[in-house]
Amino acid sequence: MGSPEYKIMSGWIAEGMPAPKDADARVEDLEVLPREISLRPGAEQQILVRAHYSDGSEKDVTRWAKFSSGDMSVASVDDLGRVKMTGYGEAPVTVWYQSRVSFARLSVPFPVVIDPAAFKKAPRTNYIDDLVLKKLQFLHIPPSRPASDEEFVRRAYLDAAGMLPTPAETEKFLAETSSDKRSRLISTLTTRPEFVDYWAYKWSDLLLVSSKNLSPDQMWTFYNWIRASVEKNKPWDQFVYEIVTATGNSRENGPANYFVIEHDPIQISENMTKAFLGTSITCAHCHNHPLEKWTQKDYFAMANLFARVRLKTGDFARGGLDDATVYSSPSGNVIFPRLGRPLPPQPLDATALAPDSTEDRRVYFAQWLTSPKNRYFARALVNRVWKNFMGRGLVEAVDDLRETNPPSNEELFSALTDDFIAHGFDVRYLIRTLMNSATYQTAAEPLKDLPAEVMLDAISQVLQTPTKFDGYPAGTRALELPDTQVDSYFLTVFGRPAREQTSAAERQSDPSITQALHVINGETLNDKLREPGGTVDMLSKLALPDDRAVDYLFFAAFCRHPNPAEQKEMVADLQNAEAQKLAAGQANPHRAALADFAWALVTSKEFMFDH
Repeated sequence: MGSPEYKIMSGWIAEGMPAPKDADARVEDLEVLPREISLRPGAEQQILVRAHYSDGSEKDVTRWAKFSSGDMSVASVDDLGRVKMTGYGEAPVTVWYQSRVSFARLSVPFPVVIDPAAFKKAPRTNYIDDLVLKKLQFLHIPPSRPASDEEFVRRAYLDAAGMLPTPAETEKFLAETSSDKRSRLISTLTTRPEFVDYWAYKWSDLLLVSSKNLSPDQMWTFYNWIRASVEKNKPWDQFVYEIVTATGNSRENGPANYFVIEHDPIQISENMTKAFLGTSITCAHCHNHPLEKWTQKDYFAMANLFARVRLKTGDFARGGLDDATVYSSPSGNVIFPRLGRPLPPQPLDATALAPDSTEDRRVYFAQWLTSPKNRYFARALVNRVWKNFMGRGLVEAVDDLRETNPPSNEELFSALTDDFIAHGFDVRYLIRTLMNSATYQTAAEPLKDLPAEVMLDAISQVLQTPTKFDGYPAGTRALELPDTQVDSYFLTVFGRPAREQTSAAERQSDPSITQALHVINGETLNDKLREPGGTVDMLSKLALPDDRAVDYLFFAAFCRHPNPAEQKEMVADLQNAEAQKLAAGQANPHRAALADFAWALVTSKEFMFDH
């Protein structure tokens, strides 16, 4: 009795419980105060929420807003918007009111006193370093030391091209003394065929290229188009525009296969938003999105953009889809279930097409999607590329960009996006900019997981025993496979995605007991160690002194020489292992000991992670 809620409800009942009217003022925006604030440990802060309405009015709606913390270890929040800082770092507090969302960012700098000179003296190559150091200084986080040449060369090859440098390539790089040797290596790496293979594989993951979804001819046509696009450094906006507007026979026009893989307009819409906008609207299928501003009307208006995609099929397997021709029909709509009629086709946050418009809806969507004014599009790609090199997206997960999941460094994210757009959506330019930054070239902790394909190729390279894939020429690397249906227990166990869902989570990176058992007892590694003609065989036949064998394997696997303590310990271990095998009567104990040592290196933390 007497509460604001009671007065509102009783007044509405007294008026006869009138239904909402189209002319009623509606919430257009939420203002959250303070938007950003730095506090002391244990401090409390009241969040205020003001709703801005379509008639120009404003109202304090803090009492009725919903709040949640993005990181309870840093900040907790109660139902009334009172925040208590519980730890060090930075946390967003999400605010929700009447299908509108916003957030406040609260931080507690770490209790570390750092001489400002440390930030002034830190290496800086481009604007990335300025903005990263600015954020670190704000949070009282000391800058990391620069990576050594050994750390950098291994990291650069793995991150840019998914491969290890050969011992000769590492030796050449380490011997160079020029001040620009890192930037020259980056330029060379980003034009190599292996760079093209790596990024073609990455975009094939994103676009679900697989013989499970396509015939062999279609799969190769799609993959070859993707690879040729990467090789030509086709601008990202053009690459995506050609996919969205693709027509023609799927055996002849690679991107047309995007609509063979998925031809339901609702699923196409969901896949497009995840792949090219980095966000998910799936929740809005059934109700207004609880964590984002997208409504159910937005969802079905977006889906209606793809209602006129049609496939003309031939008399072949898989219901004729093996010879499908993609075209746009002049008619067709997606029905909005709540109203029983279609909504005008409309991209997210854009102007709707007239229901009777004859304009190709996919062309209209593609023009909006790839426009420099559509920052969602550029930010999604920047975030994916950043994660590849830094191990974590500026927004995590990379396909969860939304207002209530703010980036760890908005100023940096905006600058990278502006730069990417200003340079014509040039992905190779973006990659080189990231790699040339002092931020990328600092010592890295924690370590990054190696993708399954990169790990298998690295093991094959160090042991000089190429993996055999059924149906592919000898020497084919895992990153050269166009198809994730190619049988490989190792790749499956270590998280290769099935390419069934447009989701970053489909690629698994969490360690498992199955992985450990396969490394210990599985055929992949043990067969490579036994295989004639490989590294172990070569070292055994050359009868190199143990110290030189240890040095060679270290250099091949880690891109560095062992330090004196490691050298002494490893040589002793190798000699002890050989003595034990000799005493046990094992044939060729020296080779067996070398195989054990090689196994220990390629299953070590230093080898199996990118650092």
